[in-house]
Amino acid sequence: MSFRLLNTLTREVEEFKPVVEGVAGIYTCGPTVYRHAHLGNLRSYLMVDWIRRVLEHDGYTVRHIKNITDVGHMRQEVLEQGQDKIIASALAEGKTPYEIAQFYTDAFLADEAKLNILPAHKFPKATDHVDDMVELIRCLINNGHAYVVEGNVYFSVASFPRYGELSGNTGKGLLEGVRVDKDPWKKDPRDFTLWKSAEPGRTLKWDSPWGEGFPGWHIECSAMSMKYLGEHIDLHTGGVDNIFPHHEGEIAQSEGVTNTPFVGFWVHGQHLLADGAKMAKSAGNAYTLEDLQLRWFDPLAFRYLCGTARYNARLNFTFSALRAAERALTRLRDMAWSWSVDHGHEHHAAREIAGWRDAFWEHVRDNLDLPGAIATLWNVTRSTLPANVKRQLFMEFDEVLGLDLNKMAERDTIPAEARITIDQRAELRRKGEYRLADTLRKDLQDLHCIVRDFSRGSGVRAMTNLESQQQRWPFVSSSREISSSMNTLDNYEFSLVVVGCNYQPDIQRCVESALHWSDSRSVQVVLVDNGSTDESSQWMEDTAVADNRIKVIHVDHTIGDAAAKNIGIKSATGHIVVMLDTSVEVTGDIYSPLQKMLNDGSVGVAGPFGLVTEDLRHFEEVEAFREVDAIQGYCFAFRRFDVEKVGLMPETFRFYRNLDIHYSFFFRDVGLRIMANPEIPMRRHIHRVWSELDEEERDTMSMRNFRRFLDRFGQRADLLVNNKTSNIDS
Repeated sequence: MSFRLLNTLTREVEEFKPVVEGVAGIYTCGPTVYRHAHLGNLRSYLMVDWIRRVLEHDGYTVRHIKNITDVGHMRQEVLEQGQDKIIASALAEGKTPYEIAQFYTDAFLADEAKLNILPAHKFPKATDHVDDMVELIRCLINNGHAYVVEGNVYFSVASFPRYGELSGNTGKGLLEGVRVDKDPWKKDPRDFTLWKSAEPGRTLKWDSPWGEGFPGWHIECSAMSMKYLGEHIDLHTGGVDNIFPHHEGEIAQSEGVTNTPFVGFWVHGQHLLADGAKMAKSAGNAYTLEDLQLRWFDPLAFRYLCGTARYNARLNFTFSALRAAERALTRLRDMAWSWSVDHGHEHHAAREIAGWRDAFWEHVRDNLDLPGAIATLWNVTRSTLPANVKRQLFMEFDEVLGLDLNKMAERDTIPAEARITIDQRAELRRKGEYRLADTLRKDLQDLHCIVRDFSRGSGVRAMTNLESQQQRWPFVSSSREISSSMNTLDNYEFSLVVVGCNYQPDIQRCVESALHWSDSRSVQVVLVDNGSTDESSQWMEDTAVADNRIKVIHVDHTIGDAAAKNIGIKSATGHIVVMLDTSVEVTGDIYSPLQKMLNDGSVGVAGPFGLVTEDLRHFEEVEAFREVDAIQGYCFAFRRFDVEKVGLMPETFRFYRNLDIHYSFFFRDVGLRIMANPEIPMRRHIHRVWSELDEEERDTMSMRNFRRFLDRFGQRADLLVNNKTSNIDS
């Protein structure tokens, strides 16, 4: 079966046919090196790695080029505004643009190595090829496809009738490739920049026939791909977000110079979502490979996860799915390891082997059907093939899959203190004292070793990082994994819910101060470790061991603020739930006044810091004991049984800001009042989540949350306290 791929240009799955038989030139749009590549970026690079592995297995001589964009302006609108992401990052970090670019280039190459992505044959840098770009621009001007205005050079979209064919963005409905104020120098708003005149003080700039400036984003890839692969490229890859305007611009520029077809096959990888949403820094879900490793995952577990979906289909990344992927990968490696020890019958079943090979390659060559290929791998494990043959097939298939299925056992590090125990156990088994030998299994497990016994021998391997961590303490990936205690009887008067992510001293101050003033109260503390990467996790564990009133739930990554608080609410068993922010310090008895207010069945929420509003758009903090419209999240108390009718927090609120207002209105909407008592003894300290964030980022996320509030309650003036006749006076 020939190798077939989905060609974006034709919208058809077609047989891959290069210009020169047996030779494949591949160009991949590489990273813009001003920050770490996120998992969505890396999924696209995994796609082309699998394509390349298939082609090389089929005997092709592959020439793979992957550029490094070390001139910023990743989006066209940034280019139009004369802003450069490389320069912006350099200014923020106090480094030169070249230092920034090199740092993130090295990080990108390290990430690719961790994922077993074969290195491209060449990684050309944009800054090394500015002369080539200038020459292409000169040709486009001479060919009537570009024009010069005030030191800027623009591509004339009207001069290239086929512009838009790749994306389908054609005709009268053609969209502009930019979302900024119209450039008055353009002849047509659809025209895009080939060369931008440098603004005063710009660092990254070059000489050109049109004055000092810097190249456009699209022209970079045209210049580098044509230089190393010629005027026609067999296969060009990238993410779907590259199709328009970037790849559309590449086609127009390149063919505007050569007047020949630029690319034979366009292949694009679909988006990787995170918890159902597009990955974005502002959403807090633009995870990097380092994020996974900090949370004990094997990078190749992500490679396995990506292989469970077609490259041209969206894939939803969750840490639960990643954990399942790592478990599957570990099991496959364990089986390959067992077959190396327990060979079984040494014979070959040639016909049966051929059948399994044919099944695997049929999937792989069918538009890179990796889910089907991985299913075939699992079917091999359940087959009646001898162990040595199974292992042979595993190793053959892994040449394409790239999962390091041979990685286990002797190549893993065994703790030195475990080796004596391993030798003792082996000696006991040799003597036939199997029951006594088994008693050492737990000892080895405590030393983070896994014991496997086979019919013809046994082996010991080190636990994976994830297995070791799970042995230290269990963790969850979402609030859905927590069983609700809402319908259970009260075990405590109060459940204090504290969500912490790093900043251990703040967490400690909050918890210890709250317990210090609890006196004879029946108090439970639910600590939600929201993906901490510092000493906070260990402090929580140690504190819980020392005090049985404390319950810790670890989350394996930083989930949204609402989701983390929902974990605490669902785990609480106290009559009154008090959510405390780690920025607060309890300075006296908070329990009596909170209890007094919530003993009134008409009151749903109580706390010290109340807010009122006249128009649902502007909120002010009150300084008197009174009924209010909302309670701030520093201290937010309610009866546990009310959650059943109010509901949990909406988990679209990943950022904490304005979540307290939103949830307050949940209580108001079911007819419950909200009371504030500023005399409740509590001190507010620096709020780290707010203070450590970039000002623009926190403002963006705050406004996003406030819009969510307005979408739901913006027209509910009937819920406001100033529209109610009843009130409580002090």
